[in-house]
Amino acid sequence: MFISLEGIDGSGKSTQARRLADTLRARGHAVTLTREPGGSEGAEAIRRLLVEGEPDRWSAETELLLFNAARRDHLERLIDPALARGDWVVTDRFADSTRVYQATRGGSRDTVDALHHLMIGREPDLTVLIDMDPREALSRGLARASGEDRFEDLGLAFQERLRAGFLSLAQEFPDRIRTVDGAADAGTVAARIEALL
Repeated sequence: MFISLEGIDGSGKSTQARRLADTLRARGHAVTLTREPGGSEGAEAIRRLLVEGEPDRWSAETELLLFNAARRDHLERLIDPALARGDWVVTDRFADSTRVYQATRGGSRDTVDALHHLMIGREPDLTVLIDMDPREALSRGLARASGEDRFEDLGLAFQERLRAGFLSLAQEFPDRIRTVDGAADAGTVAARIEALL
């Protein structure tokens, strides 16, 4: 399976992606754990352009092109080969983040979907949306002080709009996107995700 974890900044996606990969490995599956933007060498180079620097560094349209360039490289060099050899792929973010973030930043969802169809053409088999209060998630995200805080620096109102966007996507794609309450300790959230499988 190809599984993506989605949610606002600080919702616990990275932690839960690692935990899910460990759970699947313990069940005897070969697993490729990855992230977006990034995952392949070229995509990691593009990641630095996207997540570092001033919040207004790029327009929504430029961000969209950069995200799709990173995703295409990631797909060609890591995701497709892993799936072809029979691995489960678990990714911390995929195209749903682009759909939500770029629309929230003022981009066109139609353009996002058209580029995705043209250049990517793949959706995960399952997407787990980790939902939580934006204020708490933002506090967590900023506390990391990772240097990759460009989107967190856009503030609470931005995170609230992102959350609404993700919840709307979950309603739009109920067969693929499942929502998990992220307002609990990491073990409880991991158990909720495991129950979905």
